[in-house]
Amino acid sequence: MDPVMQVMILAAVALFVLSRLYFALGKGDNDNPVSRPSPATAGEDAPGQPKAKDEALAHADQPIFTGPAAGGLEEIYNADRSFSTPAFMRGARAAYEIIVSAFARGDRDKLRPMLDDDVYEAWDAAIAARQPDQPTFELLRIRKAEIESAELDGAIARVSVRYEAELGDGEMTRTAKEIWTFMRNVQENDPNWILDDVEVAS
Repeated sequence: MDPVMQVMILAAVALFVLSRLYFALGKGDNDNPVSRPSPATAGEDAPGQPKAKDEALAHADQPIFTGPAAGGLEEIYNADRSFSTPAFMRGARAAYEIIVSAFARGDRDKLRPMLDDDVYEAWDAAIAARQPDQPTFELLRIRKAEIESAELDGAIARVSVRYEAELGDGEMTRTAKEIWTFMRNVQENDPNWILDDVEVAS
């Protein structure tokens, strides 16, 4: 075969192969160009759906409650967005110290604004019945204070705290285990909680 003819045949074959590669790699079905998602559109949410980052920002300030009292604490927070578990527990520890010390001294003026009517009446009677020479136990330290339960009853929030404390009268010490329930009306401007109930813990 003529060398020139061989070159022409090889060139035609190469052109045919290249054209088939172009159609196979450069186009998709129905002769439409192959579309590939760009970085700008690949991560977008479906139309009409909120973006994930917007949802994350919306819940960024929402505290996470854990433990057996989580449901009640969340209800209280939803009714009063100023509620904070760490802040409440700081106040609960301080209230325990103040109330126990005031009771030991018989300081009714200090006790009255911090106690519910029923609790105050019981403690007032106990102070009145106390003998002058009867030793009183002072708070030495709080060993443990943790939330036991929480609930929202209408506008009234109640949070129960389990305390374990060491008390002493100068000669002997004893361990007090009690559950104190604090209450507050979340619709009122007064941020203070008052002692609503006291019971001995096992």
